[in-house]
Amino acid sequence: MATRMQVTIDCADPSRLARFWATALGYRLEEPPGGFASWRDYYVSRGFPPEEFEDDSYDSIVDPDGAGPRMWFQPVPEPKVVKNRVHLDLDVGGGRTTPLEERRRRVDAETDRLVAAGATVLRVLSEDGVDYHAVVMADPEGNEFCLH
Repeated sequence: MATRMQVTIDCADPSRLARFWATALGYRLEEPPGGFASWRDYYVSRGFPPEEFEDDSYDSIVDPDGAGPRMWFQPVPEPKVVKNRVHLDLDVGGGRTTPLEERRRRVDAETDRLVAAGATVLRVLSEDGVDYHAVVMADPEGNEFCLH
């Protein structure tokens, strides 16, 4: 049996990043556990100070189909300083069986959508004569990810 996993991302604003990544991945914000009106209520019940949480904050997202891993956005006091050692690759182009020009169109359209959601473009990986097109981006807190 495979081990279940969750992707954890250190950040300054968990609710903001949860909303961004839900948009990027087609995930949904995870509802608080049963019996709790909000994540704040849940965390306070576990002994965390109430002032650390906004009433409408979310810090995790889930795949609505249940196939992908849960993502949790963990608050940390220090900002991101160096390049990620692990990053997400989002296959939005359709894979190698999709013609390059169609992959390029899909990747560029998704790039525009995610820039509108708060991401920034770091660089484009594309060369004439090479059957590859990708865009390296950063989420609103500077965590790198790729679209290909």
